Amino acid sequence: MLMADSIGTYLIKRLYEHGVHHIFGVPGDYVLGFDKLLENSPIQFINTCDEQGAGFAADAYARLRGLGAVCITYCVGGFKVINTTAQAYAEKSPVVIISGAPGINERIQHPLLHHKVKDFNTQYKIFQELTIASTVLDDPNKAFEEIDRVLATALRYKRPVYIEIPRDMLNQPGNRDYQWIPQTDVSDPTSLAAALEETVKLINAAHQPVILADVEIHRFGLQQALLQLTETTNIPVADTILGKSVINELHTNYLGLYAGALGSEFARQYVESSDCVIMLGVFLMDLNLGMFTAHLDPNCAIYVMSEKTSIQCHEYQGIRLQDFVQGLLQTDIRFRELSFSNSSKPATSFSPIPDQLITIKRLFEQLNIFINKDMIVIADIGDSLFGGLDLFVHGKTRFLSPAYYASLGFAVPGAIGVQFANPHIRPLVLVGDGAFQMTGVELSTIARYGLNPIVIVLNNGGYATERPLLDGKFNNIRLWQYSRISEVVGAGRRFDVHTESELEAALLESRSHPESFCILDVHIGSDDMSPALQRMTNELAKKIH
Repeated sequence: MLMADSIGTYLIKRLYEHGVHHIFGVPGDYVLGFDKLLENSPIQFINTCDEQGAGFAADAYARLRGLGAVCITYCVGGFKVINTTAQAYAEKSPVVIISGAPGINERIQHPLLHHKVKDFNTQYKIFQELTIASTVLDDPNKAFEEIDRVLATALRYKRPVYIEIPRDMLNQPGNRDYQWIPQTDVSDPTSLAAALEETVKLINAAHQPVILADVEIHRFGLQQALLQLTETTNIPVADTILGKSVINELHTNYLGLYAGALGSEFARQYVESSDCVIMLGVFLMDLNLGMFTAHLDPNCAIYVMSEKTSIQCHEYQGIRLQDFVQGLLQTDIRFRELSFSNSSKPATSFSPIPDQLITIKRLFEQLNIFINKDMIVIADIGDSLFGGLDLFVHGKTRFLSPAYYASLGFAVPGAIGVQFANPHIRPLVLVGDGAFQMTGVELSTIARYGLNPIVIVLNNGGYATERPLLDGKFNNIRLWQYSRISEVVGAGRRFDVHTESELEAALLESRSHPESFCILDVHIGSDDMSPALQRMTNELAKKIH
């Protein structure tokens, strides 16, 4: 392990101790010294094609490992990860943004150094708006303390943080007498006890209680506690778009995905007819609520997230989500017989129709048979996500998508972060042609490091999810021969898919080829859409007409 004798080596040591064993980024002269320290450390630096790709990879890594990091140079690199940092903040993904910067001694008399914008603090000020904590390590006596403060804040609040290192500070020795003393973060015991008591009374008195679990169950590592809660009480669980795969979706207590018109109709009717909805870590945002086609009665709701607890329209202060969920496991919630019969479980077989052109609906029906417990689905925004909502994912935290911030381009670089976070699972990447044209170049990084995702490009000639809203030439893009990127990077297996039988053959061959990535260019009609998107479009049309 590195000795904590300089600012740079101390930061590396603390990141490694927090489980960050890979850092994603692009080198640049203001950060080359730190990159060299990484090269001689236990942390592997993963050099991506572009900073945005690095940011998305770090975000995906954080979602699986609990903390991720991206390392970039000053301004030209830093500003490229503004979008990915905004996504991490919006969706509570704890990513550490590490930026090199001009040295303190270089700043005397405010010279016009390359990459500088307005003044030397411009980048720092911008990232203060996008992170939960930030610091510039310009004081060796306080640097170690600042590093620990910022990292602890990221882990507590599950949001991104920013650390800027002037390059002449990197090898400066820090305060050798400093010792980090972790702060204890606990719920207010009186408030927690009162909230749990009221919750148990409401659940036990309810005729049809249901658990609605969302993204914070992922972020705070509460998936196993959720599983224990449903199995010891027999209260069924529905998940949301952001929370998809908080529980094995083949579990007998799983109702389906609740997202208003976007989700399962069975889950929608069950949740909305419940007299006690236990919402754990739920974001009440538009996509989670099917563009507000959902109907949840606050008078029947127990709503607990990391920053708020309310029960039937009144609030409790000072309660952590983790303590509330763990507390429920210690209470006397009565066990009940399951009161539903869910017929929406996936089919166990799929018979392709020879020479039948592939549709989005049939594509996802076939994928439901294809995915297994050793795969993780990474869905980009668009019908990659909406179609993916009807997939049944086999394990906890095996479906990733930026479904709140909704930035195109996450999925391909996200596969990089996922495979370094957990090399034992294989990503199934679902990406539209528009999103692929933004960040698909990261297949070069995937090839460089010998990763093996299966990448399915939904090739429908443009931004198909925009067309039902307002169509025009602006929704069209240049047609690429997507699968031939394997020839450009000199790696991977490629498949050009038009029919159901071609899709079946491509999937089977991809499964049997774990040595490299596989890319499937799946040709779909420009007016085709997934059943989930069609459900939402139909529901919104009722409101318009």
